[in-house]
Formats: sequence, structure tokens, C-alpha cells
Amino acid sequence: MNNFEYIQVLSDLLPFIERFYGSTIVIKYGGSAMKDVDLKSKIIEDILFLSYIGIKVVIVHGGGPMINYWLKQMNIEPKFSNGIRVTDKITMELVEMVLVGKVNKDLVGLFNRSSNVAVGLSGKDANLIIASSFFSDQPDNYTGKVKKINLDIINLLLSKGYIPVIASVASDSHGQSYNINADSVAGAIAECLNAEKLILLTDMPGIMSNINNPATLIKHLNIEELESLKNQQVIAGGMIPKVDCCIQALKNNVVSAHIINGNIQHALLLEILTPNGIGSKLVA
Repeated sequence: MNNFEYIQVLSDLLPFIERFYGSTIVIKYGGSAMKDVDLKSKIIEDILFLSYIGIKVVIVHGGGPMINYWLKQMNIEPKFSNGIRVTDKITMELVEMVLVGKVNKDLVGLFNRSSNVAVGLSGKDANLIIASSFFSDQPDNYTGKVKKINLDIINLLLSKGYIPVIASVASDSHGQSYNINADSVAGAIAECLNAEKLILLTDMPGIMSNINNPATLIKHLNIEELESLKNQQVIAGGMIPKVDCCIQALKNNVVSAHIINGNIQHALLLEILTPNGIGSKLVA
């Protein structure tokens, strides 16, 4: 690339930097991109770049593949209901150890190799998330949902230039721990922050009319179209909670939601800082 081409790239980026400077973006980090070391480093580079150009970034992460690995090490079969993990008492203890004690701290450590901006949190810290049971008729199921978000700690960190990195574990008002779907946590935090964007990193290109054909990717969708695809069962399984959290966020002041393939290098920059993006952009 010659000097002129470098200048052209910077010139193309400038309108996006001007548009999103000072805005807040919530990124749900998950999928296979959490396991691939090279992809993980690229995603962290992208997030740091977004922070350096003046975008306030909040990271929410799950850790499904790692949780499943450790469950199998203990001969426990993972269970799901409509894309949501079913969590008994033993599974809950393991989920908290893996998400908060390992995945979160590993991520924060990777960020802070080249910066001092990442701060690791769970929903329990400063009562960031108050949880309640997702299955109220199943007292021994510790799968939770977000009851309330307390933004104080997030706003404090963002105001000082830090990047909050949040594990999707929280407790209820009695101190009982719950495992909450990370997409739902990201959506709830994006709502409360009135975020410019909610971005879900997945293993899929986005929403496709034929799940087996990436060429059927639907680039732009509104809430009415999303509901129609759900009714047709085009959107099914693990995509349901992702789409539901996006719809909820769009109904509550989030400008746009994006479902993108985190396995593509620099997926975040391509989605945010180019005219056409790479995934599905959802709007109200």
C-alpha cells in the first residue's frame, strides 16, 4: 500500500470516527472466537482501537464452550431449553468459577498486556446486575434473568476511560447466584446506557433465510421483519435469545443492533467503520 492509499483509508474512516466519537457500544463477546488465540488477539486489537478513537466500549462475555468443556470433565451433560442453559446447583458453581475466575481474568489480562484500560467485573460487583430466576416454577434451576441494572460502576469506569469487561453471573436480592444468558445481559446494559450499538459476536454470518447457506444473509431487518421470521421458525434455537435481546434493546433507545460473525478477522471494525458492514443490522 502506497502513501496515497493510506491517506484514502484514513479519509474513508473519518466520517465514521466523527459520527461515533463519544458514543457507547456494548459488545457481547462469545462463540468460537473466544477459543482461537489469533482471533482473540484481533478482537482485542479492534476493541482497543475503538476505545482510542473515542468510542466508549462495554464488553459482556459468556463462555459456553469453556463451560461445556469443564462440565464434560466432570461427566455432567450440558442441558439447554430454547437456547438457554439449564443450570442446576453443581453446574452453577462451575459456571461461576469458569466465567468469573478464568474467562474474565484471561480476557482482562490479554487487554492489559498492551494497555491498562480493562477492568474485570461480574454482575455481583457493586450490584451491577440484580438477578431473578428465569424458571420461577423450578427452584433448583439457577438459570437467571436480569431484574435490574445498576450503572454506577459502569459509568464511573467509562468516565475515566476504562473498558468494563463483564461476566454474565449475578445474584438476587438474597445473595443466590444465577447464570444469565450473556446476550440478555448485553442487551439490558445497552438499554440502560442508551447505547448507539449493541453488537453480538457469534459463529454465524448473521440472520439467514436459509441457515445452511451464508449467501442468504439478510443485511437489514426491522422488528416487524424479525418477528415474522421467528413465527416462520427461520429464526430458531440459539438464535432466539439473541434476536429477542436485540428486539428488547431496540424498543428501549438502542439505535441499532448487529449480529455478526466473530470468526472474521477485524469483524468489529468492518461492521462499525465501513458503509456496508459484514453481518445483519437490526433497527426498530
